[in-house]
Amino acid sequence: MARPLPAAGDDEVVGSRGVIKRVEFVRIIAKALYSLGYKKSGAHLEEESGISLHSSVVNLFRQQILDGNWNESVSTLHKIGVLDEGIVKLASFLILEQKFFELLETEKVSDALTTLRTEIAPLSINGNRVRQLSSCLVVPQTGSSGQDNVKVKSRSKLLEELQDLLPPTVMIPERRLEHLVEQALVLQRDACFFHNSMNEEMSLYTDHRCGKEQIPSRTLQILHEHNDEVWFLQFSHNGKYLASSSNDRSAIIWEVDVNGGVSVKHRLCGHQKPVSTVSWSPDDCQVLTCGVEEAVRRWDVSSGECLHVYEKPGLGLVSCGWFPDGKSLFSGVNDKSICMWELDGKELECWKGQRTLRISDLEITSDGKQVISISSETAILLLDREAKVERLIEEDQPITSFSLSKDNRFLLVNLLNQEIHLWNIQGEIKLVTKYKGHKRSRFIIRSCFGGTEQAFIASGSEDSQVYIWHRGTGELIETLPGHSGAVNCVSWNPVNPHMLASASDDRTIRIWGLKELNVKHNKGKGVHSNGSIHYCNGKT
Repeated sequence: MARPLPAAGDDEVVGSRGVIKRVEFVRIIAKALYSLGYKKSGAHLEEESGISLHSSVVNLFRQQILDGNWNESVSTLHKIGVLDEGIVKLASFLILEQKFFELLETEKVSDALTTLRTEIAPLSINGNRVRQLSSCLVVPQTGSSGQDNVKVKSRSKLLEELQDLLPPTVMIPERRLEHLVEQALVLQRDACFFHNSMNEEMSLYTDHRCGKEQIPSRTLQILHEHNDEVWFLQFSHNGKYLASSSNDRSAIIWEVDVNGGVSVKHRLCGHQKPVSTVSWSPDDCQVLTCGVEEAVRRWDVSSGECLHVYEKPGLGLVSCGWFPDGKSLFSGVNDKSICMWELDGKELECWKGQRTLRISDLEITSDGKQVISISSETAILLLDREAKVERLIEEDQPITSFSLSKDNRFLLVNLLNQEIHLWNIQGEIKLVTKYKGHKRSRFIIRSCFGGTEQAFIASGSEDSQVYIWHRGTGELIETLPGHSGAVNCVSWNPVNPHMLASASDDRTIRIWGLKELNVKHNKGKGVHSNGSIHYCNGKT
């Protein structure tokens, strides 16, 4: 009986650590060459190395499949040397099923029936599938969706399925070399402590290793347009805009140009009280602003026009956010309830009771199922809207703010005792990591996820600095000086991992980027409020 691999050279290894078997290595390279279309090179490698990609029996089997010699291929299958009888039966089933469909396709119904009765059914496996095949003899294939799983496939597709079924020593899986190389790159990336670069920047020529220079730590721009303390800011989902809100009762939409420069697009005026928060619509075409215990306003990003004002008579709104479909929004109210609105202002639903504090963050998961709010001084409420189930994150210290990760799995919670806690909220709620070092004694200080794969945590601080930690280890890796007042909020560009923004009581917004930059001079119209020199990260 034929064996899948020749015995000669089995013990030979390559590589400095002696873990790569030479025969396997050569066969995988040959397989990659054939897959890339380099058939002559693949054949030459087999000839020169004396190592065949496949045994003669396997080569015969593959050719019989491609030629449609079904009975011969089933016979050859038994000679390959697969010891597991179950695998042989499954492979035989796939081959005979293909024979059955091709007979039907050529209108040889009688022969197809014979194959089903005398060859497929006696295998005594996959009874449901046999019944599906029987139905094909009674009901003609119409091409409808209900018949998609009972129609003929290409012979090359059948060969791929057989390849997945048979042991890899017999037939090497498709794209095996690509899989191994990708796995090595991903492992290098995941082991890289400062990794904050795009996947396309990784190379096969060198081992991947990022340094601290990949963390935004240099002030590229200082934005002076606000006339009072800047309390909140947030990048749009597409990274093309930044919105900020201030104690000066205004909000500003900033535009990020293709080179990373930030300039004023619209100043949003109309609130009678300081503006506490902003929230981008899912498509980034609209933005919400919330006055302190006042109203929520909805603005058009393109024109800067106020589209609607949301109010509750006798009450003040304290927070705002969008539902994932962009067709409705929600707001925390100073009577501790949470209200849901249609865009035209019609109130859809209101969750009464201890749902939110007078000044509170409010989030909803991207599937629209779970609303998250600070429900008491030391607790965060996770409300499942469909199941009507409530869960709590309970802290020992007063909570000042929180932030939801992009994948909805983690919640970043800022506490009064100058700690930031990372909670896993998927399934059983559990505390994952603590971040320490920043200063907070009087004000609401906000933190955020950021960087590639949101691998870092950034936070403002009352000592006028921005703090950055490694998300996984909790290690403090950067402290960024520059502001002259408390840093109230930070936002990391979700598209450009090299761009970070911070808002401060010193009335400014700082845009942070990499230390090693290209410097460009704008010859045309200036796009910066702080001069004509443009510092480029090389990212958008």
